[in-house]
Amino acid sequence: MAARLLDGAGLARTMRADLQPHVQEFTARVGRPPGLALVLVGDDPASHVYVGSKRTHGTEVGFRVDLHQRPATTSLEEVLDLVRSLNADPAIDGILVQSPLPAAMGSDAARRVFETIDPAKDVDGFTAENVGRLVQNREGLVACTPAGIIEMMEREGLTIAGTRAVVIGRSDIVGKPMALLLLHRHATVTIAHSKTPDLPAVCREADILVAAIGRAGFVTADFVKPGAVVIDVGMNRVTDEADVVRFFGEGSKRHLAWQQRGSVLMGDVHPRVEAVAGALTPVPGGVGPLTIAMLMKNTLTAALRRAG
Repeated sequence: MAARLLDGAGLARTMRADLQPHVQEFTARVGRPPGLALVLVGDDPASHVYVGSKRTHGTEVGFRVDLHQRPATTSLEEVLDLVRSLNADPAIDGILVQSPLPAAMGSDAARRVFETIDPAKDVDGFTAENVGRLVQNREGLVACTPAGIIEMMEREGLTIAGTRAVVIGRSDIVGKPMALLLLHRHATVTIAHSKTPDLPAVCREADILVAAIGRAGFVTADFVKPGAVVIDVGMNRVTDEADVVRFFGEGSKRHLAWQQRGSVLMGDVHPRVEAVAGALTPVPGGVGPLTIAMLMKNTLTAALRRAG
């Protein structure tokens, strides 16, 4: 039996609709809408798409959304000065600096930016204070992708407490906060990575398997316990026709899409996993839309806290 597909795009639409009356209530009470500042530096095409989507959805729910776009030649100090000015702006409740930053800024640029953002406005949940609050299971702003996954699992009635969970990937943005959120909901959690011996065997123990490594089709059916919940966080652009045919088959919908566009999107999970898993997030249309919906939720949360 094919896995139940978890409709992240549909849930994201529902979440945005649920936020709108609360945004309207906030605006009427405070005399201004919640404010979200988006900072985009450089010319990365994917970043422009992501920021455009965040701007559109934020405006739709009723936020004031300010886009601060800077060229790739902008210095790190100029970005930090911009962040400091947004920290001091009373009309801005949330600040998001889109990653990646230009390589010329240095390898520690993102860390320095996150250290500069006011934790009360850190709607990405990346500052040390908000990460520390998550570790201690205290109230704070939580990284959007892991928070969106938990929101989906809870709304879909999927059991977390008492399960074994494996998270493949140890990034600060997804892997580590995902593991903590599952742990706080009483799962027994393993973080697996490139140095984990016999990775497929470790993953086969999981009732919940989260793949967040950025490698197209890496998680095959051999990794998956029959009936497991599989969360695919990957978003990989496949441009080689041989890979498209290998993953999806000659003449498939994805192959035809590749012939039209020259690329297709797929996750970290191989398509054949659908035949083994009990539930699965598709790519696209699974985790990605939830990330933006949780950004909207975090922005409203930050605005409400700041307004008392």
